[in-house]
This record gives sequence, C-alpha cells and structure tokens, in this order.
Amino acid sequence: MSKREDEGCVRNRRTDAGQKAEDCVNSDSPVIGAFKVFQRELDTKHDKHERLVKISRDVTIESKRTIFLLHRVTSVPDFENILNDADVKLDGVRQKIGQIAEELRGEDLHQFHRAFTPGIQEYVEAVSFHHFIRHRRLISLEEINARLVFMKEDQTTKVGCEDVCPGSCVLTFQVTPTDYLLGVADLTGELMRMCISSVGNGDMDTPFELSGFLREIHDGFSYIGNTGPYEVSKKLHTLRQSLGKVEDACYTLRVRGSEIPKHMLADVFTSRAAHLETDDGIA
Repeated sequence: MSKREDEGCVRNRRTDAGQKAEDCVNSDSPVIGAFKVFQRELDTKHDKHERLVKISRDVTIESKRTIFLLHRVTSVPDFENILNDADVKLDGVRQKIGQIAEELRGEDLHQFHRAFTPGIQEYVEAVSFHHFIRHRRLISLEEINARLVFMKEDQTTKVGCEDVCPGSCVLTFQVTPTDYLLGVADLTGELMRMCISSVGNGDMDTPFELSGFLREIHDGFSYIGNTGPYEVSKKLHTLRQSLGKVEDACYTLRVRGSEIPKHMLADVFTSRAAHLETDDGIA
C-alpha cells in the first residue's frame, strides 16, 4: 500500500470515529442542552454587538458632517441658517442614538460600551461645538443627556421602558462621564481650527475668546490629571497642543498683527502650527 493510500485510510478511520462519537452523544443530555442555550445567548450578543457597531459608525459619519458644516460659520456674515441646518442634522444623529437605546433595552450598557463609544464621543464633540458657537459656553453632561429621551411605539411593556400611554414607551440613553470628557477633549481641536479660520477671514476677536475658553477646559482637565480614565489622560497631550497653537496665534496677533497683512495671517499661523507639530515630534 502506498503512502497516499495509507493516509487516506487513516483519514477515513478518523471520520468514522468522529461520526460514531456524534452518534453516541445524547441530544437529551442536560449538559448538551445547557451548551445549546449558551450558544444561542452568545450568538444573540454577537449579533447585537455587530448592529451597535454599524449604528455607531453611522453616528460618527453624521456627526463629522455636522462639524464640517459648522466650520462654515467663520466665512458667512449670518450663520444662523448654518446653525439651523446643524440642528436638523443633530436631530438625525439623535434618532440613531435612539436605535442604540433600543438595542440596549434590558441589557447591561457596559457589556456593549466598546461597540458604540466612538460614535457617542463624536456626537458629544459635534453637539458641544454647536452649543459653543450659539451660546459661547460649554454644554454640560446633563444638558446632553436631557436631549436623549426617545418615544417609541410599543404594544407591550418591556424592561427598561416607562409607560406613558397605551402603545408608547419612553427610552433614555445616558452618555457616560468618560465619553463626555473624551468628546470635549476632541472639541478643542475643532476650536483650534475655528481660530485659524477666523483669522483668515479677518476676525481678530475670536482667537482671544477661544484662547480663554480653551484655557478653562485645560485647567479642568489638569485637575483630573492621571487620576481619571486612561483614555482621558491620553487626550491631555492633544489638548495642550491645541491650546498652544491658539495662544501662539494670539501672540502673533498682539505682537506682529500690525506688521502682517490680514490676508496673510492665516498662512502665517498655519506654517507656525506645522513647526510646532514638528518640534513636538508629530510631523
């Protein structure tokens, strides 16, 4: 018998042995029944995790589009229409978050937190950017959560719902403090870009206003330091970079503003920001 035929015989014997082993398994065994239950539970959790990842991706995309829209406020005389358009986009994002709340109904939020936290952070960044442009202050975590209350049509009462009237259900979603802090840390980068754009459009007051606001945010994060979550401490370096670029822009405006033509200020700040990144080892 050749070597190939011998390997084939061994393979057939293993297959027959495996088939006999399966035939010997008692499908009515409580152990087998328990493992089948575990299999269904794990499959259900995996499917829910994948759905949450997809929704979070949609939330991230729409939130980024809202941020891009809001950056146009520096180039138009009347930006109220832009803010109204951003309101509509944010309402759409909140509906997506409502889908997350529905998926988490009756579930432990922390089991699926990693699936949707990128989208929630991006939403916090977008809604806080919108709030700052309109009100010139930082939105609070309570204000964000107050807008994440959703009315869902439901025929039956389910865990996690609060009955209001027959056929209705109120769902709430609570942004965690960590997601809020990470979103605010990302906001500083958008404010830095807003500062440079404002100077390029001849607005010399906004950079000084943004500098003071970013300094307050930096001081707040400094109180947390290394005592907070690891992700928050990682964001502190980026926050300091954004603050440094805005302060550098303010310094240039105050000291050399009269020497540089207004139409060249944005180019000067952009090149100086690139040098700062190179010095920090980023570029």
